[in-house]
Amino acid sequence: MKTLLMAALSLTMAALANVSAEANERPVLRSQVMTLSEIVTVGDFYSNAGSLAMVPLFRSPDMGTSGNVPASTVAKRARDAGLETAGTDGLRTVVVHRGATKLNRHQLENLIRLDFSKRNASLDGTSLDIKLIQAPMQVLADPKVQDPVRINRIDWSQETGYFTAHATVAVEHGAKPLTITGSAVEMIEVLALSQPLKRGDIVQEADLTTVRLPKSKVMSAALHDGKDIIGKAARVNMRSNQPLSRKDFQHPILISRGDKVTVTFNLGAMKLTSRAKALTNGAKGDVIDVMNLQSRRIVPATVSSRGQVIVHAAHAVVASLNNEAN
Repeated sequence: MKTLLMAALSLTMAALANVSAEANERPVLRSQVMTLSEIVTVGDFYSNAGSLAMVPLFRSPDMGTSGNVPASTVAKRARDAGLETAGTDGLRTVVVHRGATKLNRHQLENLIRLDFSKRNASLDGTSLDIKLIQAPMQVLADPKVQDPVRINRIDWSQETGYFTAHATVAVEHGAKPLTITGSAVEMIEVLALSQPLKRGDIVQEADLTTVRLPKSKVMSAALHDGKDIIGKAARVNMRSNQPLSRKDFQHPILISRGDKVTVTFNLGAMKLTSRAKALTNGAKGDVIDVMNLQSRRIVPATVSSRGQVIVHAAHAVVASLNNEAN
């Protein structure tokens, strides 16, 4: 009896295994199909299609689009093609997606920028401000092609910035032409003020920023680094966001016209001093005229600090001025 039971159990398990194997091998209809080809095959629609997998059933939708196919129609065509057990598997429709390489306007701009860099060795593509004027919002290309959009030629006027790009787009059978127009302006970053300064205001690091401007409109003397002007004074009232140059700034005025100053006469190890009146304004290092308060003699002097000037004079002049000062 035990032997008979074991045999019956073995037969039952074998039968279940056969059913399971048949179920696993039976073609199953997919609810969604993704293809890159212009033809949808039996194997695209059904798993376990076997040797019939490459048999064509339908034409694909246009690149980058989707289409619905009745499941019953798919099953009938599959059976007609030889897949006898093809069914709908409870589906009413099957969605077919046709893939495509999609390029938006930003990606087209980058392609044009890259082409500019390749064609102009002296041009930094990252410095170009590119704006498209006439261009599609999106380009659909054959995803099987390595270069879906190829720029063949760009006609560009550096004076006006306007360009016309002649390109081709890889499509289902070959390529189609694409013309894009726009502007490409070479930009440059220069130093500017983040806020206005009045004449005589001292430049602080926090006053400085950088602005991006068309290179053709920026003077060659424009500054790119603020280290040479921090601590200096504005020569005139200055607006923000305008390119700066060294000539816009000077050392702070330490002596103003009419100020009483101490004049130091240097002669080797000997120093003599007297009092004088400044006849002009002066920053550190400037040479200004000063007039001795007693003798009324006028001599040139170098501004050394606030209220202090230095005269490097011959012995006779020093002696003369010293005698007059005393």
